[in-house]
Amino acid sequence: MASRTSRDVLGRGLGVLRQAIREQPRIFTVAVVGSVLFGSMVIVSAYVVGGVVGDVVVPAIARGEVATGSLALAAIALFGISVLRVVGIFGRRLGAGYMQYRLQAAYRRRVTRRYLDLPLSWHHRNATGTLLSNANSDVEAAWYPIAPLPFAVGTLVMLVGAIVSLFATDWALALVGLAVFPALFALNVVYSRRMAPRQARAQRLRAEVSGIAHESFDGALVVKTMGREAQETARFSGRAGELRDALIAVGRLRGVFDPLLETLPSLGTLAVLVVGAFRLRQGAISVTELVSVAFLFTVLAFPVRAIGWVLAELPRSVAGWDRVRRVLDATGEMPYGSRVLDPATPGPATLTFTDVHFSYPPAEAHQPGAQVLGAVGFTVPAGRTVALVGPTGAGKSTIASLAVRLVDPDAGVVELDGVDMRELTAASLAGTVALVAQVPFVFDDTVRANIALDRPGIDDEDVWAALRLAEADGFVAALPDGLDTMVGERGTSLSGGQRQRLTLARALAGRPRLLVLDDATSAVDPRVEAAILAGLRSSGAEPGVPAASILVVAYRRATIALADEVIYVEQGRVIARGTHTELLATVPGYVNLVTAYEQAEVDRAQERPYEDEVAPLPSGLEIEVDR
Repeated sequence: MASRTSRDVLGRGLGVLRQAIREQPRIFTVAVVGSVLFGSMVIVSAYVVGGVVGDVVVPAIARGEVATGSLALAAIALFGISVLRVVGIFGRRLGAGYMQYRLQAAYRRRVTRRYLDLPLSWHHRNATGTLLSNANSDVEAAWYPIAPLPFAVGTLVMLVGAIVSLFATDWALALVGLAVFPALFALNVVYSRRMAPRQARAQRLRAEVSGIAHESFDGALVVKTMGREAQETARFSGRAGELRDALIAVGRLRGVFDPLLETLPSLGTLAVLVVGAFRLRQGAISVTELVSVAFLFTVLAFPVRAIGWVLAELPRSVAGWDRVRRVLDATGEMPYGSRVLDPATPGPATLTFTDVHFSYPPAEAHQPGAQVLGAVGFTVPAGRTVALVGPTGAGKSTIASLAVRLVDPDAGVVELDGVDMRELTAASLAGTVALVAQVPFVFDDTVRANIALDRPGIDDEDVWAALRLAEADGFVAALPDGLDTMVGERGTSLSGGQRQRLTLARALAGRPRLLVLDDATSAVDPRVEAAILAGLRSSGAEPGVPAASILVVAYRRATIALADEVIYVEQGRVIARGTHTELLATVPGYVNLVTAYEQAEVDRAQERPYEDEVAPLPSGLEIEVDR
């Protein structure tokens, strides 16, 4: 891989630059015009300085007096050239900076948008730290050469102009230029090829360091309670050390090539003086021409470095671009249809699974996928509550994900009111179905913002109504600022049960017609859970008619008993269905499972009674406890 990158990095890097120019042609043109203006003034200034030395200074020394008018004219000319050079620098830098930052912002938005379009299965295969790196440092790296690019393009124009000027002045001096400039370019190419594998490795290690850091911070509670601080520190230090060594390797290479790139133009200036002195003695050139050419080589040394800057950054750009394109070119998004459920038909929706099969994609392309569901079929009738019960790994959470179309089935159909979910628009689906997941996620914002989510039509009255249904209005009212209380990152100021009820209220605020609860009240007192389910069953606009159909992944006997029907699944298949009482009488596996759940619940209640509270630590920090 490193060898291949070294060979083709120049071509691929130039392809990235072409993409940038295609996306921002106007800004690039402004920047290049400024750079060309600067380069032109560099050439002009060389010949003006030569003219001042040869036609003003040398005659003045010979006569012993200074021609004030000529000196004033020379000063005006140099001042005018300096002003134009400043204008060129301003246009070049402003255009290059604006172009670079616009591209970075645009691609951050594209990467983030792509993250939201890709299915959960894709996210499960990619570490969060890597995804953060893709959207941040990789995007920055991809467009890093944009800053010196207009300068380099203007320098190329300037080099062509300089070569033409040299030939117009003297063929011998032009040959010196023809020897120096290609040698400088070749040195930059060698530098770029040597740098390619080092930059690629450094960019990959940046993502890995970011991933380890994110994982350690996100799992801080586990790290601290398990006493793994030293091990996590060592793991991070090891990878950070690799990144350090990779960056040092980059620095070493720069340390070798930078002096060479700096020295070559100076050697060119020395060669011009040697050859120029010989040609001056022969009478082929004048003092004015010699000074102009020597000065031209001197002032060209810095602009020519711009080409080296671009070439030196191409490996890093290619590495970042490859990682960004991996996201943008990823496949697997779930396209939405154009059908809309009739908004004039309020009330609960009907969910139907028909011969549904599902397999998660393999970790490696050559491996087969693991089948999770096979020939699953059942119905959640409008206004009914159906409990999904089964042992760990039976496929319950996968069924919940299919019910809200987080994933699509490999075969079979999941329908909502008789319409294949794949045919619905995103807005229609989101407005009809809501999922409350096993692990509640709370934003670092106020209670109000977490429930309303800036959705239109949800005011404070709706928020409080949702909180009452979720049995959360009591603890929210007791918070210091009520709805305006900041709950902290991931809701760290709340207990697990409080977070679950808050996320349930968020789902209810959108008035879904189908509510899917994936063990969404496991941290809540069973009595509170029963009150929540009872409230949901009687929350419709008409007495006795629920506002939503409910599919609940359940474990507690009390919860299961509240369901109108129980579906028992094992190994991805529906084994039995019926009421709780019927299954207890006919399905031994169901009896054993429910009994085990009940005993576990009793043991938990004895050890940690359910109570939503936040216990302070001696250090002043807070962690959640659900006792």
